[in-house]
Amino acid sequence: MSPSRSDKLANGTKSELSIWTRAITANSEWPDKEEFLDVIYWSRQVIGLIIGIAWGIIPLKGFVALLLFVVVNAGITYLYISNFQQIDEEEFGGIWELTKEGFMTSFAGFLVTWIIIYSGLHFE
Repeated sequence: MSPSRSDKLANGTKSELSIWTRAITANSEWPDKEEFLDVIYWSRQVIGLIIGIAWGIIPLKGFVALLLFVVVNAGITYLYISNFQQIDEEEFGGIWELTKEGFMTSFAGFLVTWIIIYSGLHFE
């Protein structure tokens, strides 16, 4: 008989639910640093897509839109790390290491989403 889900959790194996719960709970403990970095990485991907959709609908374009993406994306991430989770940045190599975690892939997702939405809505 295979172990049930509750048995697996009781035996100390990690569940995705616990990572999700810690991600949305303020001041969570992160014994595995890689899990916290994964949360930052994937939340940045979602932020990039949301900003891409918003910038395409608004319609923002040019250098101003790119600069605003960088500021908003880095700002949300910084606020999540420092205010919501209250993480000691030095444990992860400094705030710069945390701020750049997943940034380029988020930027790529933002660009693709922004271009598709903007082109679909604002070109005849």
